[in-house]
Amino acid sequence: MSALDLLSGDAQTFLAKIWASRIHVHHTDPAGLVGLLSFDDVDHLLTSTAIRTPAVRIARDGAVLPASAYTRQATLAGQPLTGLLDPGRVFALFDEGATVVMQGLHRYWQPLGALVGELELALGHPCQANAYLTPPGSQGFAVHSDSHDVFVFQTHGSKVWEVHEQGQQQTVVLEPGVSMYLPTGTPHAARAQETVSLHVTIGINQVVWKDVLDRALADVLDGSGPQHLPAGYLDDPALLADGLAERLETLAGSLRDLDPAAVADGEVRRFLTTRTLWQRGGLQDRIAARDLADTTPLRRRPGHPCVLRAEGEKVRVLLGDRELLMPAWLGPALAAVRDAETLRAVDLDLDEQSRLVLCRRLVREGLLEVVR
Repeated sequence: MSALDLLSGDAQTFLAKIWASRIHVHHTDPAGLVGLLSFDDVDHLLTSTAIRTPAVRIARDGAVLPASAYTRQATLAGQPLTGLLDPGRVFALFDEGATVVMQGLHRYWQPLGALVGELELALGHPCQANAYLTPPGSQGFAVHSDSHDVFVFQTHGSKVWEVHEQGQQQTVVLEPGVSMYLPTGTPHAARAQETVSLHVTIGINQVVWKDVLDRALADVLDGSGPQHLPAGYLDDPALLADGLAERLETLAGSLRDLDPAAVADGEVRRFLTTRTLWQRGGLQDRIAARDLADTTPLRRRPGHPCVLRAEGEKVRVLLGDRELLMPAWLGPALAAVRDAETLRAVDLDLDEQSRLVLCRRLVREGLLEVVR
């Protein structure tokens, strides 16, 4: 099941809700969502790891508390470590009704990292994962709205959400197995019920048209050079106006000459070489790649793209966090790898040495993993 299916169900229904800027509630098997971040997982992160700020913040009565209220210092190899979570102080604040917010979980919790990776490929927008641990009967934040779209899903306990849509207030109860999509700017607040509540939010940090236009315009402006303004323009603004008119005309011509397809391809390339991707087992794979045989079972890593761009005698391979430039004659074999969920080197239409070299390279690059 894909990330989009897990969070939203039927993709067409979900996309219709997005286009209409409507909230969307989806019910699914609780195990699928709970397995992404359970209450026990949070207990482990808070008590058995060296988690530090800003990965955690704490809010009470709608206000974010200073980090000094729940952190401590330590040393490692004689060097200071600051911002370390102090579990005792965290739990004391939790008992007093404070909500523990775990930020950027996709960067340090693999199941959510994999989910975010898949969701980014499905939507084409950067995503992030936060979690909110709230004591019974408490509310971390008053009614507010976010500057980005969010998916919300419950993994422990239940929470009643007050959601305002098109001037109407709705009440939505989230419990394990229920997820909700909130468009940008939707006012909302949530309160835990009789038990401890744990919910996860997946924020969608939209790439908007202005971002694309800004980057395209910046490339054009960089070509104009750092020419200084004419002396005397303070007394004679016409000097500035004339020079500006000339440069605006030049700029307009340069913009008309821009190739939309080339700009779009550059945007795809930028996105698919700057993602944060998980490579759990990557060290074992690198070692196993040394003895990789024709019949060794391989599979594509979830959330890792493989986009091919033909460039004359080369083919550029976009892997999400990097790119490779390979000989064009490998294009058909790379396309076969792109289109397969599982494969073996012997499945590729190459001679034995070439296909083994290619598969070993793609294992080391993190696109393929060895099935154990």
